[in-house]
Amino acid sequence: MKITAIYGSPRKDGNTDLLLDAYLKGISQDKHQITKFYLRDMKFSPCIECEQCYDTGICVLEDDMKQLYPCLTDTDMLVLSSPVFFYGLNALTKAMVDRTQCFWALKYLLKRKPSAGRKTPVKGIFLSVGGSKGKRNFEGVLLTTRYFFDALDIDFTDHLLFQQIDNKGEINNHPTALDDACSLAKKIIDA
Repeated sequence: MKITAIYGSPRKDGNTDLLLDAYLKGISQDKHQITKFYLRDMKFSPCIECEQCYDTGICVLEDDMKQLYPCLTDTDMLVLSSPVFFYGLNALTKAMVDRTQCFWALKYLLKRKPSAGRKTPVKGIFLSVGGSKGKRNFEGVLLTTRYFFDALDIDFTDHLLFQQIDNKGEINNHPTALDDACSLAKKIIDA
């Protein structure tokens, strides 16, 4: 199984990094091919809304997103992690999501599915933490992630969300978070 893991946090070894690492520990490394992308280490522009992808389904910008694009269409599982900033995805993750407008154009304007040729549906997993204790803390990120996966023709399979986690490494103090992430991976792989 091919697994693409996207680390969306701008903070190295931050809470969502640790959560995604724990998720990947639940996956047998010798049986599956895991490709990791750390958005903070990539150089890419936000979408410039040139609409050139509306005719081709291909983004014209030449940057590190060109490394990620093939993995988004040739994977069996996509795992995205991002902290919540102001009730939404952080800027790096949102910029990456916006740059998949080319897949939206491919699917909805050009009527060609990004999943063409796939034998089984791609599983989409979202992992997030938010510092707020507000009841609606994750509504924005879940909605955006759902439509991000939809544009890529990926099933939004499951998610883990942890509130009131803010300071670096604070997820380590949560009584179940890292074990929950590892268990979720095992459950998804075995399904």
